[in-house]
Amino acid sequence: MTSRIKSGASRIEVEIERNREESNWLKVIELAEQLKEKSPDFLCLSDFLIGEGKLENFLEEWPPLEINMNRAKLGLIDAKRYLNLVITEAGIKAGVAMDAHLLLGKLQYACGQYSDGLKHFQMADLQKLTEKKLPLRSLKIIAESYAIKALCLQKDDTASSKFKKLEKQEEMSKCFDLASDLSLLYMQKLEKELISTIPSSNTGSHSPQPHAAHKSLGEVLEQAIQLAPIIFLQNDKAEAALERYRNSLCAIESHGVQNIRLKFLCQMAELLLQGLVGEKYKPPLNSTMKSSVWKPKYYASLNQFIPRNQCEETILLLLVAESMAVRNTVLSQSPEFRDIRLSAYQDAVMVYDLLTVATVRWGQISLLQESLERALKFTFEESHLWKQHALSLLAINRYEHALAVLKEVIRLEKNDPSNCLLAAKLCYEHLNLAVEGTNFSMEARERAFTSPSGLIGRSHMYIGIGYHLQAEAVQLRREKDILRQTALDNFRTSVELEPNDHLCRYYLGLQLAICGHISEAQQHIRIGLDIHPEHSSTLHLLVLLLTAERQHKSALLVVENALEEYPDCLNLMYVKAYLELHEKGGEKALVTAKQMLELWKNLYEGQTISDVPECDRKSDTRSVFQLYTSEMSDKDSSSLHLHNTAASRVEQALSEVASSMSSFSPRPGPHRAWLLQVEIWLLLAELYLALDQPADVQMCIQEATQIYPLSHHIMHMKGLLHMYKQEWSDAKLCFQNACAINPQHVKSLQQLGLVYHYLGLQGLAETTLREAAKIEPKNHITWYNLGKVFEALGEFEKASNAMATALLEEKNSPILPYHSVPLCFE
Repeated sequence: MTSRIKSGASRIEVEIERNREESNWLKVIELAEQLKEKSPDFLCLSDFLIGEGKLENFLEEWPPLEINMNRAKLGLIDAKRYLNLVITEAGIKAGVAMDAHLLLGKLQYACGQYSDGLKHFQMADLQKLTEKKLPLRSLKIIAESYAIKALCLQKDDTASSKFKKLEKQEEMSKCFDLASDLSLLYMQKLEKELISTIPSSNTGSHSPQPHAAHKSLGEVLEQAIQLAPIIFLQNDKAEAALERYRNSLCAIESHGVQNIRLKFLCQMAELLLQGLVGEKYKPPLNSTMKSSVWKPKYYASLNQFIPRNQCEETILLLLVAESMAVRNTVLSQSPEFRDIRLSAYQDAVMVYDLLTVATVRWGQISLLQESLERALKFTFEESHLWKQHALSLLAINRYEHALAVLKEVIRLEKNDPSNCLLAAKLCYEHLNLAVEGTNFSMEARERAFTSPSGLIGRSHMYIGIGYHLQAEAVQLRREKDILRQTALDNFRTSVELEPNDHLCRYYLGLQLAICGHISEAQQHIRIGLDIHPEHSSTLHLLVLLLTAERQHKSALLVVENALEEYPDCLNLMYVKAYLELHEKGGEKALVTAKQMLELWKNLYEGQTISDVPECDRKSDTRSVFQLYTSEMSDKDSSSLHLHNTAASRVEQALSEVASSMSSFSPRPGPHRAWLLQVEIWLLLAELYLALDQPADVQMCIQEATQIYPLSHHIMHMKGLLHMYKQEWSDAKLCFQNACAINPQHVKSLQQLGLVYHYLGLQGLAETTLREAAKIEPKNHITWYNLGKVFEALGEFEKASNAMATALLEEKNSPILPYHSVPLCFE
């Protein structure tokens, strides 16, 4: 039909064709009327053009949607009449009959008459069209025809038999597939013509600038492109849907399909993340797409990156989607740009949420954090991405930065107490900021009172944790007792508010145990276990309470039963080793400690291999071995910051490991994982020392030193070995170094006082042991050592009192200190 116009090559015909390409339909109708008057030979052509113009002009104002059907039935009567005039023999001779049938199919679809529309496509022999080069207008007509035929098939319910339905689905999928390719090709050709008028794309702009005039795909073609992969999914053909997405996304981008591309990137990523393709997944081939005159042009390059697996393809899709979403963002906060700014922000949020799922699944948190950091420039006063950013920073151990971002989230979400609790947890767990964490918890409580969040009980629990940690840090007995009582009061309040919260019971039991109320602590711990029988930390605390009542066999039985449920819980295995040392001897305990070392390799070795891709390393989520407090790892071992001590003592401690440091380099992988191995080596060293095997003790110490030579625990163990060998001067130096690194390490202070006693330095011994007693006033070993010092000083009454205190405290002393149980928040 279009070639028929061009063959005459008259001025009016050229003008008509130009206006058709530009969709200037009123001008087309006007020129067609003139052509009809001047050239009666072009009667069929003129009628076709008038009918086309009236149809397209109406649909530009009222797109072919269900809400416009009744209006279309009245508004398209004239267009229908003109198009019906040319589906005759004369129209066939004029070369416009087929185009008229295609347009009548579109008209019937707009009116909701789907069966009639399908008849017109059948009369036009649409399914038998041969692939050949077409001018722009004809290309769009053909693309729309395939799209509308598929939409009509989707709406038509006349197919009765199962075979007919299957046949209809196959034809519909084929039509949508063709329509997608033709639509993309149409937009590429259109872009080629308008390339000089389209400005180059920028990243986020200060304010949205209007693009140069361009044509959009239109409602029908957009719908067809978006439905093409969805139809495959509805027919359980996920792999075909994946290929359809790939074909659309590999086509060279044109401006008119940018929004669709962004949706496709996200939808394809969702398809991969949901695992719908499953084992049928095949990575894209490193070859160009099939060439055809009805296929769009595809990107091709010798250095093109080709994803090798689902992880790479998903993350690639989302990174491309991110670049598109960021490019469309609006930085201006002016009210006139509010709607477009919110729309662009919602697109970006969709991308970042999917990127969060993908990166967390495959361990690429650093990549997520970098992306979210870029997003902050257009998330002014929008809390969602700020919170995602804070969580990503938490995941990569950037705790100070995470707290700063969380403070902004707390400001933005003024009624949400959960953010305050998250900040408090961060302060307690990683930053050793007990006071600031307590303040966050109090703010959470205030917010919980005004919002129906149900977090008042948890807020009191967090406040109690804050006061508990503050009490552990202070040395003044009176201040410590006040803080402990305040913590206890808050834990009691949390239990009253949330009697079925096992964590509230856990912390109340812990605080009661620390305060010496063993029986009451056991009551709450057993209630907590009734609520949550599988909570490992509560089982851990129950074991310590049983040992405080000298029920070591019962405690060992509980540990063994707990380890059947949690065979990879290093915390419980650590307690088990001490109980076995007490009940069954060092050899049995040594077997458990060696099992811990083997378990560490299974759980963490994959994370510590630097040349293994992060997404292939083993996850540590199976282990609940958490070293937050003193016995296995003091509060400073997570951060390894030196405490405020005299410079000379710090230099003395550093000189002790100077030879090691000359060849020392940090181990690859998570720092926490290596600290766990250090603790296991030191446990082995302690057990070998109990078995009188000093050579093995030395080997264990060397292994621990190679991992982290500055640990005060290692210094302490070296001191114990020197004490075993009665090398008092060397032992003194080791314990001094341990105390220089961590002045509150009670075990080192106890042993240092004892070494001073053996060296005859009773004054220094008394001072050192009194310092230990200030930190842990209920530690019976401190009082026993102090009694020996007083006896050597000839102060027998003081010695008697100290020994009596030691006996009294030992009655309620667990096999390991209560603060060896981990802080837990779930």
